[in-house]
Amino acid sequence: MSQFEFRRHRRLRANATIRSMVRENHLHKEDLIYPIFVIEGENIKNPVKSMPGVYQLSLDNLDAEIDEVVSLGIPSVILFGIPADKDAQGTGAFHDHGIVQKATQQIKERYPQLMVIADTCLCEFTDHGHCGLVEGDKILNDPSLDILARTAVSQAKAGADIIAPSNMMDGFVVAIRHALDEAGFQDVPIMSYAVKYASSYYGPFREAAEGAPKFGDRKTYQMDPANRLEAFREAETDIEEGADFLIVKPALAYMDIIRDVKNNFPVPVIAYNVSGEYAMVKAAAQNGWIDEKSVVLETLLGMKRAGADLIITYHAKDVARWLEEK
Repeated sequence: MSQFEFRRHRRLRANATIRSMVRENHLHKEDLIYPIFVIEGENIKNPVKSMPGVYQLSLDNLDAEIDEVVSLGIPSVILFGIPADKDAQGTGAFHDHGIVQKATQQIKERYPQLMVIADTCLCEFTDHGHCGLVEGDKILNDPSLDILARTAVSQAKAGADIIAPSNMMDGFVVAIRHALDEAGFQDVPIMSYAVKYASSYYGPFREAAEGAPKFGDRKTYQMDPANRLEAFREAETDIEEGADFLIVKPALAYMDIIRDVKNNFPVPVIAYNVSGEYAMVKAAAQNGWIDEKSVVLETLLGMKRAGADLIITYHAKDVARWLEEK
């Protein structure tokens, strides 16, 4: 073969040290955001059957969870709340003594340095399970904005460092930005679920958050999985309205969208490694079909390579441990 000229790419793969030297993307603990489900009541640690290792936690069990998160070096959590009572208005979402507000206060008192992100939506708090107010079978856009804005302000008052609205109502970012500014929270950033698809990957989350819609679906406000260019419009609008971060959700089947958003918008991009993605890996690992550690690390590294600056993932605690082993 000496008569042929060809390039020797394998020179840079010859051993672990040189592969590490030329590695283009890296996964760090600082990239991780860990979701936590807090529920009203006492002595509750309900396992989520479809998400092994994930629990609904009452406030008396929250400290132990947060102690573990901090000990592992995970810098931020995102909170989802399950109230004791639900109503058509989602009152529990914006009550000053709501479950997310109480959990936020508890965490910040214990660990002021831990970044607390508050998911701002109504689906866990409404008796109909939709992310906005409803009239008949129609999800109302504009009347929902006031409720969402009130929720964001109450979360900021409780000490949330970042507001993360996930409802996909038109105008939700500008309504929340205006309300936060008016209430004196000009420095609280908005991490918008700007590009959120009407995905089948959300099933396990709806069990964990007890927020499945009681009628219809969310396709009139979440995005069509077939659409790419729509993501540009949604992201651009949210930045114009005051978003500081952009979330793409889900992540695994939407890596092209993550790259599109990263290439076109000069703000941090977050990949949401959603519940269905987590559940599939866990199920396959428990059946012995895959090596969980290597698959998870490869998957999250793929999200970083696609352009994600941060990753919301239920794997965060395991990943933090695995990164320590390296």
